[in-house]
Amino acid sequence: MAQSGDTKIEGLSRFLFIAPSWKMSLLFIFVLSFVLDIASILRNHEIQFFGFFGFFLPALIAFALTIPLVAISGKKITLNRSALLALACTVFSILISLFPVLLIFEGIFPLLYSVSLGVVFGIRLIVLVAIADYRISRMLLPAATQSIAAMAAGTYYFGIDFLAFSISIQVLFGISVFLFLWLIERPLRKNFHISALNFINAFIAHNTDGSKALEEFFHEIGEEVFVPQTSFFFSRDGKKNVLVTIPNLHPGPMGEIGGGNLPKILCHSFDEETLVPHGCATHDFNLVSEDEIEKIVSAVNGSRDEISYSPNAGKSKRFEYKSVQVLAQPFGDSILMVTTRSPEMTEDLDYSIGLSIMAEGHRLFSHVGFIDGHNCMVDVTSPIMPASKIAYEYIKASNIAMEETREQNTMRDFDIGYCHYEVPFSREEGFGDLGIQVLVVRVENQTTAYILFDGNNIEKGIREEIRDRILNLVDECELMTTDTHVVNTMSGKNPVGYRIKAEEMLPHVISAVKKALEDLSPAKAGASTAWCEGVVVFGSQRISQLASTVNAMLTFIAPLGATILVLAFIFSIIAYLFLG
Repeated sequence: MAQSGDTKIEGLSRFLFIAPSWKMSLLFIFVLSFVLDIASILRNHEIQFFGFFGFFLPALIAFALTIPLVAISGKKITLNRSALLALACTVFSILISLFPVLLIFEGIFPLLYSVSLGVVFGIRLIVLVAIADYRISRMLLPAATQSIAAMAAGTYYFGIDFLAFSISIQVLFGISVFLFLWLIERPLRKNFHISALNFINAFIAHNTDGSKALEEFFHEIGEEVFVPQTSFFFSRDGKKNVLVTIPNLHPGPMGEIGGGNLPKILCHSFDEETLVPHGCATHDFNLVSEDEIEKIVSAVNGSRDEISYSPNAGKSKRFEYKSVQVLAQPFGDSILMVTTRSPEMTEDLDYSIGLSIMAEGHRLFSHVGFIDGHNCMVDVTSPIMPASKIAYEYIKASNIAMEETREQNTMRDFDIGYCHYEVPFSREEGFGDLGIQVLVVRVENQTTAYILFDGNNIEKGIREEIRDRILNLVDECELMTTDTHVVNTMSGKNPVGYRIKAEEMLPHVISAVKKALEDLSPAKAGASTAWCEGVVVFGSQRISQLASTVNAMLTFIAPLGATILVLAFIFSIIAYLFLG
């Protein structure tokens, strides 16, 4: 299945990397310069020590001055990045200056060297506006430091004519870079009224410094939505109450940005022990900022007045239609359903699918809690969209589950037990801050375990392996994930079980289930459906539009940049001949 826009956006993070130590970068620059000087001495070349004065010293000056000059505009660049940029530009300068055409045309080294300084200026300007400050005017001086220092060396070796020519080359390449940046900015400015370079600044700042500046962009493209949220309230005498609330909003796009940590924030916003499984929502329903979560909390709290508690629940039962399984259990006049396609791929369900199922279920139940188990990942792929074959299977399976549950189930007193288990695994290993939560429900002689991992999906096969072991402790069981995106910063793929294998997780899952079983006590259940009003999200198809625009830009950046570079080089030759 082709990747959707949201997965392509996450894939852009593959272009990020960690800069090596600044000491290592400077050492490479010194070694390159030293080798050039040794070669010129051995060949008894008329230009001596140019490696040091023409390449190493300008790079060192640029490395030292770039950081304070960037800081003037209120931005920052690290020592490692500054040194790596100086190294990259030195390599380009050497490659262009020592281009093999020197073997054919004698005496054009000053020309090639001056052209290389134009390229260096262009590269530094593009990189600095991307990683430090998108305002070109503020990055001109930091970008020019290496070229200015090199021009001083070139003037000493080649005379004042070299300086005049080099300045014209700097101006020419500066205009070329400005044109290049203007062209790549146009699509996002025209379609979304945002700056592509500012977006890149914010994206890099988020991944390196944890900045939330990206939320400003999401606010600009966002739109309001009104979505229902079904919650199940379990009341116990003498023990803390438990809440299962199912948002039809997406915990993304990544890291702490937007609603990336929605499950944890919701969990800590209520007095009850709170589980936040995944409802029906794609990346179109990513919250634009963390502040929007307060609207969800207010809506859920506002629905408490309508809750009618019942001491009765029915046994859970599993239903199946083609690839979709549904574990359904009634509580009073409401039903809780967990769906999965495992071992087939389970991915985000579009909001309209869940809304359709809930609307159909209201014929039979006052409140319908529909959970996407989100528990089988093969690869990052597209969400399930309305009218598709898989969407039909979800709807059909859910309707069967609701109808048969309504007709066949006998209601009895029930007990619940809860455990919140902290795991020794990190976000990088696929586990969010909530670890593992377990809710067990005992109705007569049947015990059902609902196991919720704070993660973004589960590696294929892991669900079955864990579930088989847990069925030795309980009669029925289902695994779910919150779909938290705090585990996704550098990649869209980091499911539970991808880095930590099942045998490492199992002792913790078993302990969590056992503790939940020990916590069993009589309970009453009530449900509500709150309408979360005016929540600002990315918007329908907006993330796909944004991704399409960005990916279209990526396709023409390389040929456009190469064309402008060639034209700049040609005009440099013309200028050299004219000035000569």
